[in-house]
Amino acid sequence: MSNPFAWLAEPLDSNQPAKKFFNLNKLGDARYGRLPFSIKVLLEAAVRNCDEFLVKKEDVENILSWNVMQNKNVEVPFNPARVILQDLTGVPAVVDFAAMRDAVKKLGGDPEKINPICPADLVIDHSIQVDFNRRSDSLQKNQELEFERNKERFEFLKWGSKAFHNMKIIPPGSGIVHQVNLEYLARVVFDQNGYYYPDSLVGTDSHTTMIDGLGVLGWGVGGIEAEAVMLGQPISMVLPKVVGYKLMGNPHPLVTSTDIVLTVTKHLRQVGVVGKFVEFFGPGVAQLSIADRATIANMCPEYGATAAFFPVDEVSIGYLIQTGRDEEKIKHIKNYLVAVGMFRDFNNSAQDPDFTQVVELDLHTVVPCCSGPKRPQDKVAVSEMKKDFETCLGAKQGFKGFSVAPDRHADRVKFVHNGSDFELTHGSVVIAAITSCTNTSNPSVMLGAGLLAKKAVDAGLTVKPYIKTSLSPGSGVVTYYLRESGVMPYLAQLGFDVVGYGCMTCIGNSGPLPEPVAEAITQGDLIAVGVLSGNRNFEGRIHPNTRANYLASPPLVIAYAIAGTIRIDFEIEPLGVNAEGKEIFLKDLWPTRDEIQAIEHQYVIPGMFKEVYQKIETVNESWNALDAPSDTLYTWNPKSTYIKSPPFFENLTLELEPPKSIVDAYVLLNLGDSVTTDHISPAGNIARNSPAARYLTSRSLTPREFNSYGSRRGNDAVMVRGTFANIRLSNKFINKQAPQTIHFPSGETGIKAILAESYERIHRSNLVGMGVIPLQYLPGEDAESLGLTGRERYTIVIPEELAPRMKVQIKLDTGKTFQAIMRFDTDVELTYFRNGGILNYMIRKMAS
Repeated sequence: MSNPFAWLAEPLDSNQPAKKFFNLNKLGDARYGRLPFSIKVLLEAAVRNCDEFLVKKEDVENILSWNVMQNKNVEVPFNPARVILQDLTGVPAVVDFAAMRDAVKKLGGDPEKINPICPADLVIDHSIQVDFNRRSDSLQKNQELEFERNKERFEFLKWGSKAFHNMKIIPPGSGIVHQVNLEYLARVVFDQNGYYYPDSLVGTDSHTTMIDGLGVLGWGVGGIEAEAVMLGQPISMVLPKVVGYKLMGNPHPLVTSTDIVLTVTKHLRQVGVVGKFVEFFGPGVAQLSIADRATIANMCPEYGATAAFFPVDEVSIGYLIQTGRDEEKIKHIKNYLVAVGMFRDFNNSAQDPDFTQVVELDLHTVVPCCSGPKRPQDKVAVSEMKKDFETCLGAKQGFKGFSVAPDRHADRVKFVHNGSDFELTHGSVVIAAITSCTNTSNPSVMLGAGLLAKKAVDAGLTVKPYIKTSLSPGSGVVTYYLRESGVMPYLAQLGFDVVGYGCMTCIGNSGPLPEPVAEAITQGDLIAVGVLSGNRNFEGRIHPNTRANYLASPPLVIAYAIAGTIRIDFEIEPLGVNAEGKEIFLKDLWPTRDEIQAIEHQYVIPGMFKEVYQKIETVNESWNALDAPSDTLYTWNPKSTYIKSPPFFENLTLELEPPKSIVDAYVLLNLGDSVTTDHISPAGNIARNSPAARYLTSRSLTPREFNSYGSRRGNDAVMVRGTFANIRLSNKFINKQAPQTIHFPSGETGIKAILAESYERIHRSNLVGMGVIPLQYLPGEDAESLGLTGRERYTIVIPEELAPRMKVQIKLDTGKTFQAIMRFDTDVELTYFRNGGILNYMIRKMAS
């Protein structure tokens, strides 16, 4: 079909008539100028891709009418410009593509049709662990172990890079996916197939939203949904409400971007932004660097929004210059955004669009803070940290409680480490990690940590040797400017050596604690602490032995490492005492924003970015040496415990079967609130007593070879056994935290439906993508109000005629009947369900 909006296309530059853009101003529609900038991106994609089949004129009209339609659950399609993956989610995506090629061939189609149509970038960053630290060769040793453990996975990915077109793979050792995306992969404006258009993306990682800080609209989706986008399918989404977040004022000189983001996270969590876009505006935005904005956008999943958008402005253009982007491309980026009305001046209130609602924050009110001990939204002012932790100790078990009896709060356990005597108590810091994309992308907090380290070393302070300290930069650029500015030796002296380039501790790849430390924690049943500059701190994620984990800025990570405990009031208690007996306070060492900005201006320069990124795809010699075939079809190795052809398509036929009711189903798990990805599909340690461990042992692997759940996501046999394997899972069928349930006899295995009070967006998307029914209680109802124990048998009546968000009848073997909402939100999602999932739908489409 021809595009009914083709008449809007015109050259951006009269000197390059072949390069056009869709000039939305030519619509002559006053509604366009009032749209939030994030909605303008959705509109442009709908106009450019309008074919009256997947994208219709009606969809364009609905987006233009956003102010009216945002409250009507209207479905609109969105074609992102690209897809980004990391290896934990990228490996299963490539496994699925390989299996889909087999399935298409089996059904008589052309397997070559299974190829990314939408550009896809995959960054290998989730495999490296902190096995070695506090030694000059930690980086080399950790990278060697990474390749030893993951060679099979890496060979498979290298096959994928050869076999599939339109897929770029960034090798291990390059950096964290979101930072590499920000510094290198982001186009801001695409120049492709003769057209300029906004860069946009979806990614198979919830923190894909970090790129919104640079004015690139993006968010995380389920792996299945991302695969459909790669195959050319638009995302079907409900037109989102947009919360305008107005920033005013200037931050206090001692406040970091981490403090700002933790404040914003708690605030927006209270406002309630689940499923909505948040768009930042106001004069305070102009005070924030792109790294600051990206830090705020990164935490979007923690406050529940779909996206957290900062439109492109002069600061964005300055960042593109700083990171060494091509001058000619930068010129076209600005010219395009100005021409299409998407370039922002945050000091010009006349540009402020309409929003669903507006909330405000005065940056001057932000104080230094952390978040924890178990959730990123539980902000605690640094001045209250000691008191808050001690309150949590005695509070009943929960997000802010550990149920430690009052007479045990002062318990101490002595141990010997490397020949010296030490002791641990509740609140002792045993992990201190500068890690994760959230903060390592930000020169201000990284250099702030370096300056604090220098002052601490000069003052004679040290970090206890048993504390597992680590620094995992988000890219080689970070190491470059830390080294050039002269702070790296001081970081290393305090134990913060570079241990690798990847997510590491933030994703749970913290590696083992020293055995005497782990034994002391277990012996005393101590609430030991991890402090990390990450974005998630759910119990059981960071390390099995750290039941309390706090998110903090990189400088605070160092401060708590030096103190050795979370039970310190920095205002009145010294950070430490030096060899001369002098008390050193944190306020004596803390660098100001002016100090940091002076160093940043001098040392974070374009040449660094150009030098690091011009060789990023070839710099890893181990990757270069991998030998991988480039055959169209992958040759599966039946002995592999990493890569396995999934069973999803074994009995797939071209013909559709009508959906059937679910009869007399048993409940597998009865869970409470805040069930996260970490509960459903852990990425970290494989416990030695777990079903996954027993399976791997049966395949002749030793515990040393288990690796992590994340690394084995390409093998469904492991991941089925790893589902809900989080050691802190609270299943109401049993009276303790454990990855266990009670087996009720059933006729078949497999989950057909989920019944919940609400869904995190990516979780629901994953269920839909796999053909599992997401059921939601009616408003005001839940398991307790309905008297459900989970021990009943459930019959879910599925009618022949299905509609989005329809109510269905649920009958119990007890005679009770109630209704629930079937959370297929769009007609497209119902199409996927009828096919048994997105991938089955795509295979039938490609094979027919």
